[in-house]
Amino acid sequence: MGSQVEVFGASCLFSRSSQHVQVRFSGVNHLAMATGDMDKTIRFWRDLLGMRLVAGLGQPGYRHYFFEFSKTDLLAFFEWLGVEPVQEKDHGQPVSGPFIFDHVSFGVETEEDLWALKDKLSTAGFWVSDVIDHGFIHSIYAFDPNGIPIEFSHNVEGVDVRKDPSMKDTVPSAAAREELTPHPQKWPSVAASTPKEERAVYPDAGSELFHGIKKT
Repeated sequence: MGSQVEVFGASCLFSRSSQHVQVRFSGVNHLAMATGDMDKTIRFWRDLLGMRLVAGLGQPGYRHYFFEFSKTDLLAFFEWLGVEPVQEKDHGQPVSGPFIFDHVSFGVETEEDLWALKDKLSTAGFWVSDVIDHGFIHSIYAFDPNGIPIEFSHNVEGVDVRKDPSMKDTVPSAAAREELTPHPQKWPSVAASTPKEERAVYPDAGSELFHGIKKT
């Protein structure tokens, strides 16, 4: 049986047995950034912000470390020789030309956590914004030692856009004017799933640490 979801008063049925399988995401497995100074990065993310270092891969000239910021989500950093901090760009400031990343926001459980982070960053000598009210979240903004623009947000009590989606754009894009639930029919359906006997998984960095398998 499928599950029924109501969004903007419209009920939609998603069935995993249909040709358009609704994939169930569990969170951000890891968000990968880059640094030229892993120790400085560890000092900020682990020792100042309190994110546990849970895994580290590497060899001469290369490192890949993972920090835990929730039960399901990790932040990762590659360390590559020659990487330099980026020039700081204000969060959400419009740009033109090739561009792919603006900022990342980490959720905190309480408003007290938000103010505690603001105090930690300020005391450690990092610039941090005032607390900003976005209607559905309260946020502070800062930059990590690599120049990465970061945000920390707490959901406003009684407002949950996941339970009650809201499109407030005065001139929404064409696709956004449709119902906000997924429209899988916009893409070709999968004719046949990959048979289990053909599902190969190939070893790469990390396999030798956790499975004793070396990349060939």
